Amino acid sequence: MAKSKSNTSGMKRVLQVRRRRANRSRGGDGFIFTILAAFGVFFAYPLVYAINNAFKPLNEIFLVPPALFVKSPTMNNFADLFILMSRSWVSFSRYIFNTMFITVAGTIGLIVFASMGAYVVSKYPFPGSKKFFNLVVTTLMFTGYVTAIPNYLIVSGLGWVDTYRSVVIPAFAMPMGFFLLKQFIDTIPDTLIEAAKIDGGTEGWIFLKIIMPLIKPAWLTVMIFSIQALWNARASNFIYKEQLKTLPFALGQILGGGIARAGVGAAVTLFVMIVPLAAFMVTQSNVIATMANSGIKE
Repeated sequence: MAKSKSNTSGMKRVLQVRRRRANRSRGGDGFIFTILAAFGVFFAYPLVYAINNAFKPLNEIFLVPPALFVKSPTMNNFADLFILMSRSWVSFSRYIFNTMFITVAGTIGLIVFASMGAYVVSKYPFPGSKKFFNLVVTTLMFTGYVTAIPNYLIVSGLGWVDTYRSVVIPAFAMPMGFFLLKQFIDTIPDTLIEAAKIDGGTEGWIFLKIIMPLIKPAWLTVMIFSIQALWNARASNFIYKEQLKTLPFALGQILGGGIARAGVGAAVTLFVMIVPLAAFMVTQSNVIATMANSGIKE
């Protein structure tokens, strides 16, 4: 009887909590919604404009003031793009293969090496590990323009110029990837790893079966950053052979044709942005989770 009374009182508390409303007015909710909607429109405008621009004929592209939405959609821009690429000395499929290979190889290598390094620094600190991590954080302040000359000297000294390695291997050391993975691994309790060791788990098994699944949002976020960087990499500083050049470099050459290729340029813009955009749309929930938890520690 006493048990049933306690259950009843517990259910009443649950119902009271569910019925309890947030301490804010409808006007406040409407104001917040308006602000968020305004920011959403502001950030979505360039994307919508770029998509519509790719399907505009030339007379609509040069309208003043420019129109956001296309009035007479056409596929001529994409047809002209493929005609131009088919006339190039190297086939269009070769440029796509080069970019896809660099993107896939660089992204996989970054996730593997950055996650292993972050796991060691986070859970097995060694003498100087904090200084090493601070050094990695410091490198986040430097852009690619600052490190372009040292990178070229290193790549040239190793004899990697005009090879895929000149772009793929440096991508393994992206500081942002190491930073996000390390911060996310910090949130995993040490007791979980100790329990796995007591049960007989080896370091490799713990890393693959426990750590990697738990940090899935983090390495998916790193994957997005890597795809965005490598898919848009021109690699013109390291690769000079036409057979090894990337798709963005080849498409960039098309844009040098002047005003007559404005429609083709709009198609190029959409073609280059569609792969990173699609990857982000698939994994956006994991990206949000990573940004929300990257600074939380046990």
